[in-house]
Amino acid sequence: MVDREAGPPSLPDDWPAKPEVSLCLNGMGCFDWDMGSGRLHMDGVALEILDLTGDEYDGTRAMLLERLPPSENERLDSLVGEAISRGDDSCGAYFRVRRRDGTLRWTHAQGSVRRDATGNPRRLIGIMRDATQELADSMARLELDEERRRRTSVVEGATAALAHARTVQDVIDVLKHSDGLEHLGATSMVMGLLDSGRIHLVAEGPAGSFVPGTRVTRVDEEYPMSEVIRTLSPRFIESAEDFAVSYSGLWPHISHLGITAAAYLPLIAQGRPIGAVGLLYGDKIGFSPEDRNLLVALGSSIAQSLQRAVLFEQEHDLAEGLQQAMLPRRIPAVPGAEIAVRYRSARLGRDIGGDWYDVVPLPGGRVGAVIGDVQGHDTDAAAVMGQLRIVLRAYAAEGHTPATVMARASVFLHELDTDRFATCVYAEADLATGVVRLVRAGHVDPMIRDTDGSCRRMPAEGGLPLGLSAEFGRLDYPVNTVELDPGQTLVLYTDGLVEIPGVDLEEGIQRLAGLVAGGPRDLQELADRLCEAVDERGGEDDVAVLLLRRRGAYAGRTGGKLQQHVGQGDPEALSSARHMVRAAVRAWGAGDRSDDVELVVDELMTNALTHTDGDSTVTVRVLPGVERRLRLEVEDRSSALPRIRDAGESGVSGRGLVLVDALSDEWGVESRGSGKCVWSEFVISGRPERDG
Repeated sequence: MVDREAGPPSLPDDWPAKPEVSLCLNGMGCFDWDMGSGRLHMDGVALEILDLTGDEYDGTRAMLLERLPPSENERLDSLVGEAISRGDDSCGAYFRVRRRDGTLRWTHAQGSVRRDATGNPRRLIGIMRDATQELADSMARLELDEERRRRTSVVEGATAALAHARTVQDVIDVLKHSDGLEHLGATSMVMGLLDSGRIHLVAEGPAGSFVPGTRVTRVDEEYPMSEVIRTLSPRFIESAEDFAVSYSGLWPHISHLGITAAAYLPLIAQGRPIGAVGLLYGDKIGFSPEDRNLLVALGSSIAQSLQRAVLFEQEHDLAEGLQQAMLPRRIPAVPGAEIAVRYRSARLGRDIGGDWYDVVPLPGGRVGAVIGDVQGHDTDAAAVMGQLRIVLRAYAAEGHTPATVMARASVFLHELDTDRFATCVYAEADLATGVVRLVRAGHVDPMIRDTDGSCRRMPAEGGLPLGLSAEFGRLDYPVNTVELDPGQTLVLYTDGLVEIPGVDLEEGIQRLAGLVAGGPRDLQELADRLCEAVDERGGEDDVAVLLLRRRGAYAGRTGGKLQQHVGQGDPEALSSARHMVRAAVRAWGAGDRSDDVELVVDELMTNALTHTDGDSTVTVRVLPGVERRLRLEVEDRSSALPRIRDAGESGVSGRGLVLVDALSDEWGVESRGSGKCVWSEFVISGRPERDG
């Protein structure tokens, strides 16, 4: 059953039901649960059975349920819910109530279901009584069989829970916090793992039980765990006297704990000991043959789980070390930029994946920023990640365009003879102009945080993930261009930051945008906050974050260089080139010549694409010197040199180079191997724009 929210304060006229005197005389209490309002009335006798007083009872089911052990709570809820859903007119159940002193008391409740005219349940009215004595005789008769079933079920339950334990601490938590010790009658547990002839204590037992000098002990010492590991046989200590005589060196340190019996079990996996576990009892004398068999079976389950956990942790340590070696040891200082990076392993460090980040300083004051995610969570993913990071860095450092960097990385991954693929974003930022050229390979879109703190998603056209694009022959990655103003921050991240179980990806992205917008101004603190948010919601995937903020006080360089490849029939690349030139003109202080520069670059690109058969490359840069000049270069693969010609009074073409000649301070043509370069220069009097 599920608690209903409290509705209007209207209750039935006859609520609560009045108990008859005969019920009270027979020790029976009365309860009345109004399902519409959620109110649960219990008379004085019922409260006494639950060990509650009228002053502390608040009239809700929640306080009743607090008196029940969790298992009884779920069982009672299930029984009543099934009776109501079946349409039964009544229901009853025996259940245990935990009193103030911690003891459990059997209670019986019987109720009648009241329904409205439509057949919907509205009230449950009934009696409650102490059933301890009633069940005493039958429990006594069934005690032996019940105890056997209970202990067997405890071992079976513990074995099932241990099957999901992944680390040594998981195994310890299952044994300590799953009610297994309580049902076995043990009050506490100690555990040690064997390593190179020494026993390392990993679970200490009850508070105050640690004996100095026993954190690491030898197998040949006179301790219970040492003995069972040497003999490979369990040791059942029947009484306190048995403990004191058998282990006279240990007993004086733990005699104050009230231990009356103990069972020490060797943990044996694949025929060799890996450790030992000890169960300590405070109200038990002796062990029956059945007790011993069950505990030996439990020890076998613990040993198998521990062996898996140790192997998992060894693999985890190997993968973590491999991953840390593959990630950048430090992030280089980049003039004109503030950078923050973070990596958070899946499930708080229990898994290793292929998420990575990288920052690549490039010539001319540019910087490359990479974020990526290799499929999988294992050492293979970490190894592939490391190789991809290296080749991406190498291709970027060689001066290739972002699209070429991504295409070559995809071919490399495809030829690596692995079934893994990877998603990635590579952004090349010119910090003097703020122009960012970005390529996306199957990865989530980046974001931009504005100077006022607001955050927006940056939709970027992308291609297939690395590896897949090479396999399917789709290596043309579109280049997206955006201007990053001083103070704005480029936010790159992996999908672990936005993927939430049961939540649509778009909603996850919106939540991230809100988190970035409401986060700290300091970039390092913001990166920490993003990872903390994943921890708070229990994220189960890796997370990599790269934040790049363009500094407002960066004055730029004396000479900058931007370059854009323009293919035949590619209007988007043509538009991107124009955008790049426009941004450079403004950032490099040539605003008074902006119209001239834009007209010239249009003419040069149009000539290259119209009169040649291949692609072209547009370059814009500032020439250092006393007289600052902005230089445009358009390269193509044709060796034919352009010439100025008279278009005539009625001609519609042939005026391009005339316009270039009129608007440029200087222009010319240079041979470049298999092609040529048409260039144009403009004297610019202004200085680079500065903000902040």
